[in-house]
Amino acid sequence: MSAMLRMANLDLAGKRVLIREDLNSPVVDGRVTSDERIRASLPTIQAAMDQGARVAIMAHLGRPKEGEPTPESSLRPVADRLGELLGQEVPLIEDWLDGLPEIAPGGVVLCENVRWCVGEKANDEQLARRMAALCDVYVMDAFGVAHRAQASTHGVARFAPIACAGQLLVRELEALAVVLEHPRRPLIAIVGGAKVSTKLGVLSALLEQVDRLIVGGGIANTFIAARGYAVGSSLHEADLIDDARALLDKAAAAGVDVPLPTDVVVAPDVKTEGSARVKELEAITPGDCILDVGPATRSRYAELVAGAGTIFWNGPVGVFEVAAFAEGTRALGEAIAESAAYSIAGGGDTLSALRTFGLSDRMSYICTGGGAFLEYVEHRTLPAVEILEQRACEQ
Repeated sequence: MSAMLRMANLDLAGKRVLIREDLNSPVVDGRVTSDERIRASLPTIQAAMDQGARVAIMAHLGRPKEGEPTPESSLRPVADRLGELLGQEVPLIEDWLDGLPEIAPGGVVLCENVRWCVGEKANDEQLARRMAALCDVYVMDAFGVAHRAQASTHGVARFAPIACAGQLLVRELEALAVVLEHPRRPLIAIVGGAKVSTKLGVLSALLEQVDRLIVGGGIANTFIAARGYAVGSSLHEADLIDDARALLDKAAAAGVDVPLPTDVVVAPDVKTEGSARVKELEAITPGDCILDVGPATRSRYAELVAGAGTIFWNGPVGVFEVAAFAEGTRALGEAIAESAAYSIAGGGDTLSALRTFGLSDRMSYICTGGGAFLEYVEHRTLPAVEILEQRACEQ
């Protein structure tokens, strides 16, 4: 684990504590429909309140245009749900940059959407200084945005009197350390997604540390094409077939197994699930769209997972949102849940699949941030973590 100052080791009584959390949650008709991220933040928030800190929380919702607040991107529903979970009202403060209201020891407020602030994305120094002026202690606890060097995740940590890591950030990094630094072998990584192009770096990095790499979705289709099979009308990146072939060569040289599907579920397109059928790879025709792995591949993947010591999972292996193409991801999730391996799952689609199949509480650890999850695997650090490490040397 990195040498960051930790909130858990500080005396916060009476201090103004500004906590950056990732509370970005789905909202429908003014109500939060999934509060996983809010619940994940509670231990840090409650610990600060229990110490008698004067707590202000920064967070974002969606991707609004800076300087143009909209009702749809207001954190009001998040404040309401957070208040329900804490058992007390959480005031939502709209104009907070020029000064917060007096907060009682043990009290908490939520600052309105930080992405409304002009300069947030660009990590503007003046904005970061205004944020830092609001606190005695800045706590970075938003792992899900720790890969973004923004004013509320990075800049404020430069200028706050004290900058430290919250409990959730520490837990996320400790869980990743189990996978990346001291994994039980064999270590299996499962990486799905639409495009190889967005995950070339992480796939290459994983090949240097895993024993087996299972790819899914459009990524798998590109690898299937790299092995010389037709993929019909399936989602894949024809211009990256050579890159996929190079990754397969790298895997072979490193002794890393990259098992590709032997049978798949195809249909003319995702909207014609009634036409779904199982085909061997050799039988794919130009009109076929690969949308899931077939039963033989599911069984093989389940056997591989059953023998794993550690499992890293980011991305489904099929279009799990459609029943006809969900069985591959369901079977994989159930196999991981039944395995004795230490399993860490992350990424929005993965977590959605786990919720869909009722498997969320059967993983060893659920990582709250997909992008940060992959960024850390690839680079072994994150901008928000780096600045906390730098400040730890100064404080």
